[in-house]
Formats: sequence, C-alpha cells, structure tokens
Amino acid sequence: MDTLPVNIPGFVWAYRFSPDDKTAVRLNNSATVAELTADNCFYWLHLNLVDARVPALLETLDGLTEDAKSALTTHDTHAALTVDEQMLYGTLVDCQRDFAQDTNNLGWLHFAMSDRFIITTRLQPLRSVERARGLIEKNPGKFARPVDLFELLVIEFQRTLIAIVIELTEELNQIEDIVYDNAPRDERRRLAPVRRTVVRLHRHLRTVLALMRRAAAADEDEMPFGFDDVARRLTSRLETVDHDIYALQDRARLLHEEIDSKQSSETNRHLYLLSIMTAFLLPPTLVTGFFGMNTANLPFAVGDYGTEYAFIIIIASIAFAWWLLRRVNIL
Repeated sequence: MDTLPVNIPGFVWAYRFSPDDKTAVRLNNSATVAELTADNCFYWLHLNLVDARVPALLETLDGLTEDAKSALTTHDTHAALTVDEQMLYGTLVDCQRDFAQDTNNLGWLHFAMSDRFIITTRLQPLRSVERARGLIEKNPGKFARPVDLFELLVIEFQRTLIAIVIELTEELNQIEDIVYDNAPRDERRRLAPVRRTVVRLHRHLRTVLALMRRAAAADEDEMPFGFDDVARRLTSRLETVDHDIYALQDRARLLHEEIDSKQSSETNRHLYLLSIMTAFLLPPTLVTGFFGMNTANLPFAVGDYGTEYAFIIIIASIAFAWWLLRRVNIL
C-alpha cells in the first residue's frame, strides 16, 4: 500500500500509458504533475472532488479548455456529453461503491478526454471505475489510446447495469411468487424501491444513449481520433441493456397493477360481506326498535311470553331477509 504523502490535490490514482511499449505504469502518491506526461505517452488522472483544491489544479494542466474544466468540477446530477476541438467531455452516470459492498445508488463520473489524456473526477467511489482500474492492472498493454479507456469505462457501466438487472429480476421473481399465491399479502412496499431503481436507471440510460448518438454524429474534425467507431459499439451495447431495463420496468408495472387488482378484489369482498350482514340485521333492528317504542297498547306487552314472541319475529325477519336476497340472486 502506498503511504507516501500526496502531491497532486484530490489524487486518487494516475496511470501513464506507453502504447509503444504496451505498458501502464501506476504513479505513486508522491507523483507530481510533471510525471504525468512523457514522450509518446498518455495518462489517466483520477481525482476526488471532495478536495477543494482540484479546480486550481486543473488550471495548471495543459490541453484543457474552459468548458472541459467546468465539466470536470460541476456538481450536476445528469448525464452530459460534448464533442469540441477534438476533445470529449461531460458526465457519465454510474453506481456508487461502499467500503464493504457495491450499492445501487447512482453516482456521477465527470471526465475530459483528448488524444493525450483522460481526466476523471467524482465525489463518491464508483463501481465501474474501480473495476476498470482492476482490468488495467491485469492487462496494461490492451489500451493504446485514451478513447480505449473511455470505452472501458462505459463497458464496465454496462456490466454494472447487467448485474443490477439480474438482481432486480430475482427480486421481482420473489415478489411475483407471493403475488400469485393464494395467501393475500400486500407487496407494494417491497415493490416500490424496485420500481424506483428501474425508472431512474431507464431515464438516465436513455439520456446517455441519446447523447452518445449525438456525439457520434458530430463533425469528424471535432471528435477525438477513433471515437466514431467506439461510439457505435457503445451505443449497440447500451441499447441491449436498455431493452432489458425497459422489459423490467414493464414487468414491475404489471406486478403493481396485479397487486392493486387483488387489493381491490379483497376490499370488494369485505364490502360485500358487510352489506350482507347489514341486510340480515336490518329487519331485527326494525323489530327491536318497534318494541322499544314508549307507546301504549304494544303487542305482547301483557303476558308471560312477550319476549319469546319477539324473538320468534326477529328470527322470522332474518329468514325472510335471507329468502329475499336468494330470490333476487344476491346470495
């Protein structure tokens, strides 16, 4: 573990790539800005925006336009992609990574890329970025251009989405088994976070796809070398995941409608039973109300069997109500 003091503000890691030697050298924490560049090499510098000195650092780096510097330090929470002066910069969506485990919470990766470098910034650790770094360590000679690193970042984001789709599919399978079971259970509370995650992923993924297509349609003189082919490949990959997420969204919506339907049926059944009980109890209520009136000459007021007669009339009224409900096909 590198325990040297950090010289570059916000430094998370940095790699210097040599396409001729097919090597990728990870720089130490004590590396300076001057060590990033070398003949026929390009670099990847990853920074943490929590450090307030990062904007001042970007002012010292060569090759960054003012718009690219703004894109690297923005706190916007939406995807953006701009091609200008043979540079590509903007914001990509990703999922956050906790110390102990990966999460489905969305995070944002800001980047700027040219033929000589790719610079990325973030506020929280991100899943795709960490896996991309691991792949560089395993196969450093695979990346000959900064655009290859950009493609790797988007591919790892796609793989993150695939993992989330598999996880959410399993969750929906469990909810579906419960919903279509005979035992009535309300799974709306469990379904709500799944639907929220799917909707957010679909919304941001559609934005990234639209931006990728727009960037691929830019003038060739404006885009970095090789980005045209990379954009087509990435668009095809993301469209496949987008179809899966859309299908998941549609399935979650149908499950929600099925839960609402079952809940409505259960409520209607309860109301039906309550209406039947009301129909049965209404005639006895009229009988007891009649005998409870404070008036003279009531029937059965004199004699030893008044209560028995009243009880018989109540039973007869219930039987009459039952017969009437059967006659009109309510029961």
